[in-house]
Amino acid sequence: MNQLQNFTKGFIKENPVFVLLLGLCPTLGVTTSAINGLGMGLATTFVLVMSNLVVSLVKSLIPPKVRIPSFIVIIASFVTIVDLAMKAYVPALHAQLGLFIPLIVVNCLVLGRAEAFASKNNLGSSIVDGLGMGLGFAFALTLLGALREILGSLSIFGFQIAEGDGMLVFVLAPGAFLGLAYLIALTNKIKK
Repeated sequence: MNQLQNFTKGFIKENPVFVLLLGLCPTLGVTTSAINGLGMGLATTFVLVMSNLVVSLVKSLIPPKVRIPSFIVIIASFVTIVDLAMKAYVPALHAQLGLFIPLIVVNCLVLGRAEAFASKNNLGSSIVDGLGMGLGFAFALTLLGALREILGSLSIFGFQIAEGDGMLVFVLAPGAFLGLAYLIALTNKIKK
């Protein structure tokens, strides 16, 4: 049951975006569409799971004075893998996400989970925690991207769902703040 709780806490109870308010730079920057949100969320999930795995394995080998720099090097290695793989296999998405992919290295969600969880727990729990928090992050980004895309462009995942013009504000930066505010309010209502 503990593993299931570690996995599910990232979706509602401790959702990185809607509850903990972590990783807001990519949340607000790339969620102009559902596909961008999903792509960024899955890239971050991969980095989070793999860095949690490695940190959990090597935690006893890292001296306390160089713990954080060591975690950053581990995270940067997986970000490089994601960046190169996306550039090779999904170049259109890579072009859309741009600079936000390398910025996963300094995403406080990834470093925070490595420091607060993976460095203090076993391998299995660290992987499950990374997967749960990463998929919760991906869920939040996809949901916000879908909301902005539907209201701003009248489409979802690039498919037109209605004729006409959407609300321009949701395509622009203020739409990210508005959409996020409504989704945080909805999450708070669900949690009560």
